[in-house]
Amino acid sequence: MKKVFGAVVMACASLFAGVAHAAGDAPSSDSTGGNHAGDVLVRLRAISIQPDVTAGGALGTLGVDVNNAIVPELDFTYMIRDDIGVELILATSRHQVTSSIGGLGGVSVLPPTLLLQYHFNHAGRVRPYVGAGVNYTYFYNDKLKAGDTPVSIRHSSFGPALQAGVDVQVAKNLFVNADLKKIWMRTSASADGADLGSLKIDPWVIGIGVGMKF
Repeated sequence: MKKVFGAVVMACASLFAGVAHAAGDAPSSDSTGGNHAGDVLVRLRAISIQPDVTAGGALGTLGVDVNNAIVPELDFTYMIRDDIGVELILATSRHQVTSSIGGLGGVSVLPPTLLLQYHFNHAGRVRPYVGAGVNYTYFYNDKLKAGDTPVSIRHSSFGPALQAGVDVQVAKNLFVNADLKKIWMRTSASADGADLGSLKIDPWVIGIGVGMKF
């Protein structure tokens, strides 16, 4: 899985570089096109959350894993300069936790993420970007059990986040978007006071959607 997504990242980087060069050769003739300082970009995406799980301790022995989820995502970007923006990402998802002894139940995840972005070719119609920032994850509504034994988890996590994506303008203030993020998040579990180990979830988040500039 890591090799597959590594290849995806490299392919996206190559594509964005080529697109940025091509778009730079043919800038938009519309003076209101592109991104400029003070703009607010609002995107609505459908995202596929694909955990890249590493479990330690008893969780690793039990082969604990976390399933994928597809959910909507809303994000807001404020352009503090023509080519630099700050993005806040909002989404929540529900995941089932599995193991070699069967399903352990479900947990909901709320991971607001704040990213500082650099936008290439900001005045063009095709605008690749990269971002880096921090993620806070809150785990809630957890209904986890190993057999008849309730399993408790740590409910908060902080970690870094990386992003690459591209906006393609299709009308004056309307664009389509493709986006790839890597988010690092983790928790730990216990049962009857006994430590069960750590669980690194570290999902890849693949999104596609539409956006508007205000």
